[in-house]
Amino acid sequence: MADEPVPVPRDPVADLREIAFRLERAHEATYRVRAFRSAAAAVAALAPAELASRTAAGTLTDLPGVGEVTARTVAESLSGQEPVYLRRLAATAGIDLDDAAAALRTALVGDCHSHTDWSDGGSPVEEMALAAVRVGHRYLVITDHSPSLTVANGLSAERLRRQLDLIGTINAALPDGFRILTGIEVDVLPDGTLDQDPDLLARLDVVVGSVHSKLRDTADRMTRRMLTAVADPHLDILGHCTGRKLPAGQSDRAHRAGSGRPPSDFDAAAVFAACVRYDKAVEINCRPDRLDPPKRLLRLAVEAGCRFAVNTDAHAPGQLDWQGYGCERAVRCGVDVSTVVNTWPVDDLLAWTRR
Repeated sequence: MADEPVPVPRDPVADLREIAFRLERAHEATYRVRAFRSAAAAVAALAPAELASRTAAGTLTDLPGVGEVTARTVAESLSGQEPVYLRRLAATAGIDLDDAAAALRTALVGDCHSHTDWSDGGSPVEEMALAAVRVGHRYLVITDHSPSLTVANGLSAERLRRQLDLIGTINAALPDGFRILTGIEVDVLPDGTLDQDPDLLARLDVVVGSVHSKLRDTADRMTRRMLTAVADPHLDILGHCTGRKLPAGQSDRAHRAGSGRPPSDFDAAAVFAACVRYDKAVEINCRPDRLDPPKRLLRLAVEAGCRFAVNTDAHAPGQLDWQGYGCERAVRCGVDVSTVVNTWPVDDLLAWTRR
């Protein structure tokens, strides 16, 4: 009788991260995602022999960050089985997109708005980059916050310079055909100026400018503020232009019911006309809690002749797969693929931002 084949262990760290990725993509509760990412970090720190002995002895849960569910996932992975938790997620995954939205998603070659643990994101630069490779991108723009957004650990000029050095080092080790682009989500200050040293902004590949403060300002003041920002030669993309927030699982109708954070009031026609005049892109923010701009304003931007960037505003690796939400809204509002700057080859994108 032939010996039965010995099961080949899987990579438990990879399986834990894959589960976290899928949970993030599905917009699941943060504590669930954190449980799997914390366990992945704890397991990655163990020598293989210690991992095997702890798994056999059932003492993985003695480690900080490892609970019963994640320990069981590790045990299943080491035994050569696809973890049950991962199988369930894979079986229930899937976002339905119509053909046009799917075609736009396929055309996207990068993401121009993402955050890392340098500001208010949850993962290191390298992990975000590898997740971008996983979802099929050719580049990822790292756009951590600027200094005035202290609640998000915004980057001082010195910290941003250090991040630029780090990105240069990481790029040298990434797979061929993929690169991290340097960037920032710079705050648009109340007077419309950008919250970072202009010489440093000039060094960056992509600058996203967003309003994060005084969102309930008068329409006149907010309009002047945004027009000043759009006219700044360093700004490339106007981020989540209304600043609205939707409750989880809600749609545009949520604000009519008085819930969430309502959109800022400004002269959208004037702002979009300025975007066309100065050749700036309007962000289609894909976050399920933003979906900004609302469809009415997105259609107005299309009619104005704006360029667009379909961005996830990802704060975690799995969120980089949220672009489908923005693609669906884009095609419903008549956005032409050729006007979406992150469908362009990276050299064309950089030629545009450095114009």
